Amino acid sequence: MHVIETKIDTGSEEYRKNYEAMERLVADLKDELHKARFERPAKDIERVKSQGKMLVRDKLDLLLDRDSPFLEIAPLAARGLYDGKVHQAGLVAGIGLVEGREVLVVASDPTIKGGAVYPLGVKKNLRCQTIAMENRLPVVSLLDSAGAYLPLQSEIFPDIDDGGRIFYNQAIMSKMGIPQITAVMGLCTAGGAYVPAMSDEVVHVRRTGAIFLGGPPLVRAATGEEVTADELGGAEVHCIHSGVSDYFAEDDAHAISIVRSIVKNLPRPEKTRLAMREPRPPVYDPKEIYGIVSRDLRVPYDCREIIARMVDGSEFLEFKELYGTTLVCGFASIHGYPVGILGNNGVLFSDSSLKATQFIQLCDRRGIPLVFLQNINGYIIGREYERLGITKDGHKMVNAVSTCTVPKFTVIVGASFGAGNYGMCGRAYSPRFLWMWPNAQIGVMGGEQAAGVLITLKNDQNAKAGLPPLTPEEEEAIRGPIVEAASQQGDAYYSTANLWDDGILDPAQTRDVLGLAISAALNAPLRDDAVGFGIFRM
Repeated sequence: MHVIETKIDTGSEEYRKNYEAMERLVADLKDELHKARFERPAKDIERVKSQGKMLVRDKLDLLLDRDSPFLEIAPLAARGLYDGKVHQAGLVAGIGLVEGREVLVVASDPTIKGGAVYPLGVKKNLRCQTIAMENRLPVVSLLDSAGAYLPLQSEIFPDIDDGGRIFYNQAIMSKMGIPQITAVMGLCTAGGAYVPAMSDEVVHVRRTGAIFLGGPPLVRAATGEEVTADELGGAEVHCIHSGVSDYFAEDDAHAISIVRSIVKNLPRPEKTRLAMREPRPPVYDPKEIYGIVSRDLRVPYDCREIIARMVDGSEFLEFKELYGTTLVCGFASIHGYPVGILGNNGVLFSDSSLKATQFIQLCDRRGIPLVFLQNINGYIIGREYERLGITKDGHKMVNAVSTCTVPKFTVIVGASFGAGNYGMCGRAYSPRFLWMWPNAQIGVMGGEQAAGVLITLKNDQNAKAGLPPLTPEEEEAIRGPIVEAASQQGDAYYSTANLWDDGILDPAQTRDVLGLAISAALNAPLRDDAVGFGIFRM
């Protein structure tokens, strides 16, 4: 491999303006993350503390190995939705080290609506279970939730991707041999009672932890019986009488200590081994990415400059460098892990699609994880390109992305529009993880393009009806709302609020996040079935 030679002039005016624009976006991101993690009403914080409970971030500090990294999942989920105060969709989730073992942690935050479960809280929980199943990660749940937020129960209860799917997944994970450990640190009501009931091992905190299918108000309404939460489903009930819980804890700190002991006692299957290299930092400062990425998505830049600031030693073995030049493919290492990288340098043509297909097959055969760097407006369109077969050649790429079996990781570093999102391993193509940069935009197409299409269609309709074309004022009346909606709904924050991704990243930290994610993925076998692809239309 050779070191990528940068062509960036870090002293140029353009670089400085780009750098300042991205720096502002990253500062905004840090503010949003701090708000989501720590901004809570004082009365709710005091309520939790007065009950003798720990705050959720303090629980994580005790649970996770000291000074170890924590790869948080969807930290800005539900941002701006509901009443704007259901931070992180009511759950803190991520991958961290417990007794040296990578585990997926899901923790209720009782300072948010008493831990009530909102629809996006269900979606986030399901996403975490998918991560656990795909990467064979033990799951530790720290529960304190009053159950479903009843005013939105129709969005939580009946469908295939609603609350019941959580318990279905628990059964499947148990069948797969994925350990599930739950600490009952507050109320586990109704459906929430099934989370500990379906776990392998349950730690129950006395006085504050309670498990029951129907809480005291429902029992009183249904039977007339007066009973406290502790009498109905406290630690004594379930550790001594029912056997639902397995370990009796005096308080939250004691419960977390027991959880750590349980994780320490788990069998340690050997992780998948790759042909590792000695990790080395890039030759160039990753923060230089700020000045490389165009502040205007319409202005192109060479994705090799991004790759040079992500990979070990900035070394990159480029595949088919002179062919299909709108897509860059090649081999590198990230924190010592071998990867195959695909990055966009323009729209996808037939030759770049075929190049991608071959490269993906090579990586799949060799057991090399794939990293997709998306900055794509889509596949080329037009009469000549249809004659040349862009539809079938694009299909080959989509087929290869869909059916390859090695772990895939996607970072949307700019535009992500139309079928380009599909070919470059968007959410629907099951990357192990998908992140966005704060400058990223996602949608079927850009707002200006969408408005142009609708204006053209309207003028065609007018022509057929013998009417005059739209006036500039009429065109603007169509264009304005469409561009505004596309800008708002294609925004990185809109995406992450709706859990279309696993989080927004500071571009300078992308290399480290990819390293953590690849390490987590290696807890699963490299592939579950034989290498093979579907039919590539010739």
